[in-house]
Amino acid sequence: MMLNEMLGIKYPVIQGGMANIATGKFAAAVSNAGGLGLIGSGGWDAARVEEEIHDAKKATDKPFGVNLMLMNPDKENIADLLVRENIKVITTGAGTPGKLVDKWKAAGAIVIPVVASCALARKVEQQGADAVIAEGGESGGHVGDMTTMALVPQVIDSVNIPVIAAGGIADGRQMAAALMLGATGVQVGTCLLVSEECPIHENYKEALIKARDNSTTVTGRSLNAPVRILKNVMAREYLKLEAQAASRDELEQITLGGLRRAVFDGDVQNGSVMAGQVCGQLKEVKPLATILDELCEGAKKRLAEAASIKF
Repeated sequence: MMLNEMLGIKYPVIQGGMANIATGKFAAAVSNAGGLGLIGSGGWDAARVEEEIHDAKKATDKPFGVNLMLMNPDKENIADLLVRENIKVITTGAGTPGKLVDKWKAAGAIVIPVVASCALARKVEQQGADAVIAEGGESGGHVGDMTTMALVPQVIDSVNIPVIAAGGIADGRQMAAALMLGATGVQVGTCLLVSEECPIHENYKEALIKARDNSTTVTGRSLNAPVRILKNVMAREYLKLEAQAASRDELEQITLGGLRRAVFDGDVQNGSVMAGQVCGQLKEVKPLATILDELCEGAKKRLAEAASIKF
């Protein structure tokens, strides 16, 4: 069963739950365009997440979900909120959902954790997950070590639940490749940042459009918290201090409030401009409906062409 059939949506595409970006209104816009929009709870508390859920419900009658980062200090209250608000699709990141899965599934939700390894995929399957999102290190934000091309087929071989591919997917060629690997659908984030509906600052969008193939770097490896961002003043200073074995406090001082500076203030030199390696493919700002349609129609075209290949 393809992801769109599983979730009752037009396209087999989930929008990544990007902190400070994936608002209720943006999630609703993605759902209205045919994908599955996600509210990214990030560092928000339950009260803020509730507001965003209500915004989404006002803006769409189509399915949408919520991503819960399990490092969130208010995760238990958010978990209960998702039950009260009858959220039908819940994705998780930064850990394993454990007993939360039972609570959510008892309320009729589909639970889909993000994983970066086969071991984690097997663990969440045992906990009752309905599917997993196998995210490669090409993605923006918090990343793992394995690439999507290597990770997805190995996760598929490791579990008996559907696998959704994420990381390094921005056009039909990459989506087709993910489906050929055996994924039931894809999760995308970076390519949606340059949509007309995305609430990030215009400077952020412009920085992505100007980006090249090698414009990203990964900070935080020394802290076991790698994050992929655009290269800028902040990133270079961070990497310099990392090379000098700076303390966690020194490094965290540089990034404190960095994402908000980029997203809301448009400071793309001193802010944390999270982006995946596909940023070099982004050429213009488009409506969400156009981005999703081109992504899926492009994948269909590539898959049809592949069917005629002979060895």
